[in-house]
Amino acid sequence: MDFVAGLFIVWGVLTTLIGLSTLALGVGAVAVLASSRRQASFAASLTAAAFTTLAIIAIIWGLAHVAVGIPLRRRRHWSRLGALMLGSVDLLLLPYGTALGIYALWALLRDEGKRLFETAPRS
Repeated sequence: MDFVAGLFIVWGVLTTLIGLSTLALGVGAVAVLASSRRQASFAASLTAAAFTTLAIIAIIWGLAHVAVGIPLRRRRHWSRLGALMLGSVDLLLLPYGTALGIYALWALLRDEGKRLFETAPRS
């Protein structure tokens, strides 16, 4: 399970970095918008809005993976469910997200994976 957690953390950090670089492109588009003539304003505003929106989504998605990956390494009960949910959506993100999603679902849904996250019975 440590490998799955490590993959979630790495995937989250890389996605967050991609989001930050995309945010820089959005800021650049805003700078073009501020210094451009009227003809380029629509294209620059559309580009700025698209890059900023995608950047915010990528940053949130990346931070969610890190926020689940760290507790997953510590075998917190709720992190298994979070990893299953994120891994299910990752299946749509070709090609690396698909690989991460398949492996996470395979590892976490096996009996061995379920046993690692069982809560201890109360005495």
